[in-house]
Amino acid sequence: MAQAANQELVDRFEEFYRRYYSDDVAELARKYPRESKSLHLDWRDLYQMDPDLADDFINHPDDLKEAAEEALRLYDLPVDVSLGQAHVRVYGLEESTEIRAIRAEHLNSLVSVQGMVRKATDVRPKIERAVFVCQRCGAETEVPQGDAGFQEPYQCESCERQGPFKLDPERSEFVDSQKLRIQESPEGLAGGETPQSIDVHITDDITGEVTPGDHVTVSGVLRLDQSEGSDESPVFDLYMEGLSVVIEDEEFEEMNITEEDKQQIVEISERENLYEQMVDSMAPSIYGHREAKLAMILQLFSGVTKHLPDESRIRGDLHMLLIGDPGTGKSALISYVQNIAPRSVYTSGKGSSSAGLTAAAVRDDFGDGQQWTLEAGALVLADQGVAAVDELDKMAADDRSAMHEALEQQKISISKAGINATLKARCSLLGAANPKYGRFDQYEPIGEQIDLEPALISRFDLIFTVTDKPDPEEDAKLAEHILQTNYAGELNTQREQLANSNHTADEVAAETDTVAPAIEASLLRKYIAYSRRNCYPTMTDEAKQAIEEFYVDLRAEGQGEDAPVPVTARQLEALVRLAEASARVRLSDTVEVADAERVISIVRSCLQDIGVDPETGEYDADVVETGRSKTQRDRVKNVKAIIKEIEDEFDEGAPVEEVLDRAEEVGMDADKARHEIDKLKEKGELYQPNKDHLRSI
Repeated sequence: MAQAANQELVDRFEEFYRRYYSDDVAELARKYPRESKSLHLDWRDLYQMDPDLADDFINHPDDLKEAAEEALRLYDLPVDVSLGQAHVRVYGLEESTEIRAIRAEHLNSLVSVQGMVRKATDVRPKIERAVFVCQRCGAETEVPQGDAGFQEPYQCESCERQGPFKLDPERSEFVDSQKLRIQESPEGLAGGETPQSIDVHITDDITGEVTPGDHVTVSGVLRLDQSEGSDESPVFDLYMEGLSVVIEDEEFEEMNITEEDKQQIVEISERENLYEQMVDSMAPSIYGHREAKLAMILQLFSGVTKHLPDESRIRGDLHMLLIGDPGTGKSALISYVQNIAPRSVYTSGKGSSSAGLTAAAVRDDFGDGQQWTLEAGALVLADQGVAAVDELDKMAADDRSAMHEALEQQKISISKAGINATLKARCSLLGAANPKYGRFDQYEPIGEQIDLEPALISRFDLIFTVTDKPDPEEDAKLAEHILQTNYAGELNTQREQLANSNHTADEVAAETDTVAPAIEASLLRKYIAYSRRNCYPTMTDEAKQAIEEFYVDLRAEGQGEDAPVPVTARQLEALVRLAEASARVRLSDTVEVADAERVISIVRSCLQDIGVDPETGEYDADVVETGRSKTQRDRVKNVKAIIKEIEDEFDEGAPVEEVLDRAEEVGMDADKARHEIDKLKEKGELYQPNKDHLRSI
């Protein structure tokens, strides 16, 4: 009876192939077995022809898969090929199950999960049918192998003795196998939830296709992991036997945006004061910093990533750095960005190593303890999202250097433990750091106050300095804002916690409205995802001209022999990315001149803060790129030249007083000359043979 039922299933699948998949089967026959071994079957096509058969595939996947593969073997092919070992791989299930929602009822049924590949082992051969040779009589015994550990024969079929046996690898059958750990995608999680994961075992031709950091949809059958459940414990682990793995390239595909959401998004995009509302929605509990907040909004929307005909790629992601005095709300701003970014990863400097940021090669139970596996770090997990790194200055310099490649090339190359791999890290970086000595000194160049490598600083499109200067008017507004925020929080908490609160719901709502975001955080997340998915603006001629004029004017300030080093092309690319992001905020397909002017004012303000030589007041890109302005460089050069000139005239070296006198003769301030001498001594370029003399090294 069972055989008749199975034959009926095989006939139904044959009919299905003939009607829907004849071209696919013919293509498989042509490529089998070298190029392809699988027929990829869309579950939705099966449901369209035979809903009962499709539902049965979900509830009884083992029987149905067997029937589907048998039908493939019996199919009349135009070419003389036997599809004896071909697989049928089902994908495209109507509903995907969240990893955290997997329960015992899903056991031995077909499910589909979406997530990110956190770890992947190397592709290794796995034994499916083992042939053993009895060492006493030479007879062969065949033992099929499953997932519950390696099985040896109990006794020899010929001499009935219990071994010893030797495996014959040449007669045994092996198949490629790989193990993946799939973790929930960040955009599907509510704030503060720990992402859960499931292990997926895949075999044969779908192995070796994915790398850590890829977003995938996996369809497969849930099994009990019997090797993990010990005899004492009645609790078992689950794993998935993967049938198909589909790599998802689309950004934020898991975010569900309804028609009602779309209407709200379009309505918001048409508001007159859209940019003000966006800024008001960014960390409303933090007072001020409106320009930095606008820049963060632009970073979330990001520019357009360009792919050129020669296959080169221009990044659209914006990198931004906040440097400022303590207590100015940098960490709160960064945390808020992490809260509203559709995809984000947050990490803090002191607790991050280079492996934790990029990728680690680990040896643990996941790879059977024998092989090394790659584990994706924060920048890889933030692929196509935002990586927020607080306390950048507290990280070890070696760990920070791991970020250089990720920021510019947007990929991470790994060569560890015999693994050579390139992982994608197409993310925006939002960093926060304190000045070297805790607070800013307005008279020192910024490069000397930031304890970061110039090569890293130059990769940021925007650098904001957040200073804390006493100002009676601003301080009064700040105090009022903080007190109002706290009062609204007090009322809200009291009303929630006490049944007999004196404050009415309307009273609480009126107070909390004053510190509520203009656009709700959940809607803003959807707005950003919708815009990034649907808007790819191009630049109008007027916008191009405005940006070009600004850039050329900046460069003009760097002409002439005595001029400081001009602004570099990196600033020009930053302007383009920012202008595109500004257009995306409006859901516009064109970058207008207003967008260009908006971002020019942001860039000008940033350059005014950081890219200006404090002594001359001129723009000098070297202040950012190398940490020293041209004035400083010239001064150092002059001081070294004076010392070299004088030291040979005196036996003990150049007298300090003489050096300072000569410096004043060439128009250098004695205090500044002394400062440069101290710096050169610190760097080991000068030494003092005795108290009042100097020698160069």
